Parts: sequence; structure tokens; C-alpha cells
Amino acid sequence: MITPGSRPFKAICFTIGGATSFATCIYSYYIYFFMRDQFGFNGRDNLAFAALNGLVYMISAWQGGRFGQRRGYFNAFKFGFGAMILASAAASQCHFALGLVLATALLNVGMCFIWPALEALVSEGEDAVGLPRMVGTYNVVWASTNALALFTGGTLVEQFGFKTIFYLPGAMFVGLLALAWWLQRYTEAAHAAGHQPLQAPLPDPHRPSPAKTRAFLHMAWLSNPVAYVAINTFIPMLPTLATHFHLTPMFAGFACSLWGFARLGTFLTLWFWTGWHYRFRWLVTAFSLLIVSFAAILIVPSLAVMLAAQIFFGGAIGLIYYSSLFYSMDASEAKGDHGGIHEAAIGVGNCIGPGVGALSLEFLPQYSHSGAAAVSGLLVLGFAGLLAIWKAAK
Repeated sequence: MITPGSRPFKAICFTIGGATSFATCIYSYYIYFFMRDQFGFNGRDNLAFAALNGLVYMISAWQGGRFGQRRGYFNAFKFGFGAMILASAAASQCHFALGLVLATALLNVGMCFIWPALEALVSEGEDAVGLPRMVGTYNVVWASTNALALFTGGTLVEQFGFKTIFYLPGAMFVGLLALAWWLQRYTEAAHAAGHQPLQAPLPDPHRPSPAKTRAFLHMAWLSNPVAYVAINTFIPMLPTLATHFHLTPMFAGFACSLWGFARLGTFLTLWFWTGWHYRFRWLVTAFSLLIVSFAAILIVPSLAVMLAAQIFFGGAIGLIYYSSLFYSMDASEAKGDHGGIHEAAIGVGNCIGPGVGALSLEFLPQYSHSGAAAVSGLLVLGFAGLLAIWKAAK
């Protein structure tokens, strides 16, 4: 019987997460190639576009988490998928840049109601043993389809045209809305028949002290937006990198998806090995690798270096993201609210990183790497903040 908290129920939630990740990645990553080819967007323009998307995500994610916690996660699903269906349909018919910008903003709003609800649903009712397993499964599923979308998206564009990045996600969102609607009706019927959802277990007595738990939660909340400063500066620059290395969208997808597979490998490792839980040295090592690999990818003019650096980039991002989500879910019973905060923190990074990069390219256009250098400076400041939180906690 599929009841909230049961393994079959969570398996369906993982399916929703994986499909949503694939669809949103196809749209969100390759929209920058579309804007370059259709409207002449350069690196600065795409970074400014990404910063606007990040601002929308930052504001909407917090509200999306609160909405799911108070109005119900299935209502959040219906609102989110409905908004993304409208956004995809509108984008497919737009012939001017402003229309695409507004449609993409709406897509981001919709996403912010999906992810916090999913994160809460797969985490609720789990003890200290089950929670890492559920968070790990969730991360592996969405990272798998995300990497697959980045790898194959360029091929789909070359084979079927750029409108594929609107039509394919839109069709998937329709199917996901139907699945979420069915799952709600099925679980409500099971509840009416007397099948009760799983109750949340008592806290595990071997968890760290509340002070240590809180310190790691705060460090993760700092680290994750900083990681997304790097990610969301790298992604809008993919068309620029592709031009520099003479790569078509298909080969850009092949070459620039390596970090996604490295992140997936990291998720798999952290899923099976929990020795990193509440260990500061792992978080600080990942942060250090993030700074060095990001600078190497965007500043060193070598395709071989970019490919090698992506392995460390993906590994660092994997541990930082995993930490943020795990500590967010481990530290609170209000998982919808904390899922929203986790996603809002991502939005902060999505806004600040490309925003600083765009401003640097605007005011220092004579320096081609000014944007990457400025964002690298932001990462260093984030690293200093991480050390300050750890020192205060000790």
C-alpha cells in the first residue's frame, strides 16, 4: 500500500525528482545557447540573465518551502508544475528576448515549489539511520538525470532544433503534474481506509550536541550558496567557453558535463560512506578545491585543464551540496521550511555569482577574465566566513 512515508511512496517521489531534474536542466542549461544564437547574448548578457534568475529563485524558494509546510506538499507540486507548464509553453512561442526572460523567471518560480516539497517528503519519518539513506538516494537520482541532461542536451538541440528545450520539458511537466495529482488522490484514499502514515521516530541519542549540529548547519548554509556562486557563473559561460574552444552545442555538452558526473560519483560515495558526517576537515577541503578548480576552468586557456579541473569541481560541489541538504534535514522537524531555506540559499549563490561576474565584465571589459577573477574573490571570502563560523563554534 502506498502511504506517506512508505518506501513505495518515496520511490515515486524519487521518480518525480529525477524527471524534474532532467527537464529543468535541459531548459535551464541550454537556454543560454539559445539566447546567444537567437538574440546575440554575450557572456556578460548571459551572466546578467542568470543573476536575474537567481534573484527570482532566492525569493521564491523561501516562500515555496513555507507554502509546502503550511498548505501541503501536493498543493506545492500542483502549483509548481502548473507554473512550469505555462512557462515552457510561453517560451516555445516567444520571438523576443524579454518574453524568454519572463518565461524563464516563471519556470524558476515553479521549481521553487517542487524542490522543498520533495526534499521534505523523502526525509520525513526517518531516523538517524534512514535519513542519510533517503537523502543519498534523492541526491543520486537527481544528479544522475541532471548529468545525463547536460551530456545529451546539445545532441538533442542539434538533432531536433532549439525548440526541443521548451517542448520536451513542457511535455514532461504535464506528465509529472498528472503523477503528483494521482499520488495525492491515492494516498488520501489509503488514509481514509485506515492506513496511517509513518510517525516520525524519536531523535537518535548518538547525534552530535545541538550546538555542534547548529554550527554545521550554519556552515552548510554558507557553503552551498558559495558553491552555487561558482556553478551559476560557470553555466552561463558555457556558450563563451564553447566558442573559445570551437565546440558545437553537442560537443560542449559532452565536454562540459564532466563535472556533473564527478558530482554524481561524489554523491554515490557519500551515500555509502557516512564518515564525513559532522567532520569539518571534509567541508573545508571541498571548499578549497572549489576555489582552485573554478579558477582553473574559467581562467586557464586549455581544454585539457578545463576537463581535469571539472573532476575536482564536481567533487567539491557534491560534498558541499550533500552537506547542506543533509544538515538541513537532520537539524529540524519543519522540513518544508528548512528545505525552502536550503533552496533559497542556492538562489543567493545563483544571483550573486553571475551578478558580480556581469558587473566585472561591464566595468572592466578590457580584462577578459575579470568576471572569473571577481567571482573567485567571492569564493575566497566565503572560505573566510566558513573558518569564522567554525572558530566561533569551537
